[in-house]
Amino acid sequence: MGSDAPSDRPGVLSGLRIIEMGGIGPGPFAGMMLADHGAEVIRIDRPGGGAYYSPKDVLNRSRRSIAIDLKSPAGVEVVRDLCRSAEGLIEGFRPGVMERMGLGPEVLRADNPALVYGRVTGWGQSGPYAQMAGHDLNYIAITGALHACGAAGGKPAVPLNLFGDFGGGGMMLAFGMVSAILQARATGNGQVVDCAMVDGASTLMAMIWRFRAEGRWNDERGTNFLDGGAHYYDSFETADGKYVSIAAVEPQFYALLREKLGLLSDEEFDAQNDKARWPYLKAKLEAIFKSRTRAQWCDVFEGTDACFAPVLSMAEAAGHSHLAQRETLVDIDGIVQPAPSPRFDGTPAATPIPAPIPGAHSRAVLESIGYSQEQIADLVAQGTIATPKLESATI
Repeated sequence: MGSDAPSDRPGVLSGLRIIEMGGIGPGPFAGMMLADHGAEVIRIDRPGGGAYYSPKDVLNRSRRSIAIDLKSPAGVEVVRDLCRSAEGLIEGFRPGVMERMGLGPEVLRADNPALVYGRVTGWGQSGPYAQMAGHDLNYIAITGALHACGAAGGKPAVPLNLFGDFGGGGMMLAFGMVSAILQARATGNGQVVDCAMVDGASTLMAMIWRFRAEGRWNDERGTNFLDGGAHYYDSFETADGKYVSIAAVEPQFYALLREKLGLLSDEEFDAQNDKARWPYLKAKLEAIFKSRTRAQWCDVFEGTDACFAPVLSMAEAAGHSHLAQRETLVDIDGIVQPAPSPRFDGTPAATPIPAPIPGAHSRAVLESIGYSQEQIADLVAQGTIATPKLESATI
């Protein structure tokens, strides 16, 4: 399963080779973004796969995998050879780990001056917290992003690990890699991309910082117009215990919301942005939305500009007509997962390939950079390179 990832997948990034040091979270997400769009991403895995390997790992799809013992000098030399053949490298270890392995940017960029060396961490490569352990929740905690999420009077709500790991980490790294590779292709000079989740999460908050500067945002969560404070921007429970979302921010959409709810003649709703009245107006809307089921509200609102959508579970989302028509979610070998995005009309992405068995392409990858069969056999015999029994004979 997943051992047939070709080195020439179609897409806007076809022809780009990236070496990815195996890890979890934002690094694999960046690798997935690049691989989705045609880059040849070669993941360096531990022999046997380590604790985090799963054939159902969507983040590791469409890769080639080589399993290398990074504790051996010979394994380190193999990584250096791979990086000589590549335009970029992705790693997500704590600052200094790659240097201690003999694979820091000074070494690899001396071998290949055009190499773009992408580093993604929570705290960044510098600063008082740089060597501390942490996870997404910790990283977004110091940026103001976590504090801003949640209901008024309650504790901060955990926004999954979207702000830090994926939006502020992996996606920002993918953007940084492509940007730096474009510059390296023009100049011949690569560089280090220091992608810190604290930086990326702060960037995602740019519009909220604008509102704060304008005096339109305060630090008490759940009291602002985009954080659930406003009666016209929130989710509401329905008669069947499900939820719908309303986001009628602009006056014309707010007017349509009132029309659909039979509230045009209710003068209490005239002052849309009178914050003092938001809690009272929200209570009235809560009572109204509880009077019908979610499906009944869909009948009222869907197809209109009232800025409405039902709140679906992941299981429900997979069957929603809009997502189904666009094939936003795809089933690959029984695993429902997001299709590649964004979409390109001239060079569309190929269908993703399941995550490879660690080491599935060890021989093929080494052959592609000029290793002889004898050299490969020696590395396998020494335990420097691992190849699974199920390695594909088609590569």
